[in-house]
Amino acid sequence: MINCITIDDEPLALAQLTGYISRIPFLNLIASCQDAFEAMSVLSVQKVDLLFVDINMPDLNGMDFVRSLAEKPLIIFTTAYSEYAVEGFKVDAIDYLLKPFGFQDFLKAVDKAHKWWNFRTKEHTVAAPAVSVSPELSFSDGMLFVKSDYRVTRINLIDIKYIEGMSEYVRIFIEGESKPIMPLLSMKRLEETLPASQFMRVHRSYIVNLKKITEVSRLRIVFGETYIPVGENYKDKFAEYINSRMMK
Repeated sequence: MINCITIDDEPLALAQLTGYISRIPFLNLIASCQDAFEAMSVLSVQKVDLLFVDINMPDLNGMDFVRSLAEKPLIIFTTAYSEYAVEGFKVDAIDYLLKPFGFQDFLKAVDKAHKWWNFRTKEHTVAAPAVSVSPELSFSDGMLFVKSDYRVTRINLIDIKYIEGMSEYVRIFIEGESKPIMPLLSMKRLEETLPASQFMRVHRSYIVNLKKITEVSRLRIVFGETYIPVGENYKDKFAEYINSRMMK
């Protein structure tokens, strides 16, 4: 688990970051700070692995704050000013998010931080047993086990509604659950492993549970308020599946 803090003098920006962090299973938000001095207090008593730092802040800006740290955690800068980008990388920042940024950009930056954190963790582990860090996937009696970091979660295949691909991660949406599960898996691997009788890839970013489909509208699969598009390269196979079960 990566312990992180957010530092921004804008409450709305902090709220956005808090929401994004809550969607990432390997991030643990320690504190949300409105200035660098509050962050210093947190760092003095807490182990922090990752900082999300706004640059343009009063009294002590984010760049000078990072430079002042004797031991630097991983750094992701967040700012509305693109001219700071070069300076950000001079202090070895992992990434630089230009406001306003969306969840996809945030996820890419976090993915970089996650890889660096894994590297640092292995580098400082003495005489640790060899453990594969690649995610594992296995089936038993209609159950899927996914592994992310140090946690293994069991998912009943029958409960999966759909799966969304996001960079090197996927979001698995479960019936009755408000938040998706986000293991480090590829869509290609899932497509090849999930039972074809129950799951179908209908878009480069989506795999659906065929048994959960209740409505199709204009080549879009409806899951409540979510509309899953059927991609051009997948529409013939999907239409064949629907037509083979159509009452005429």
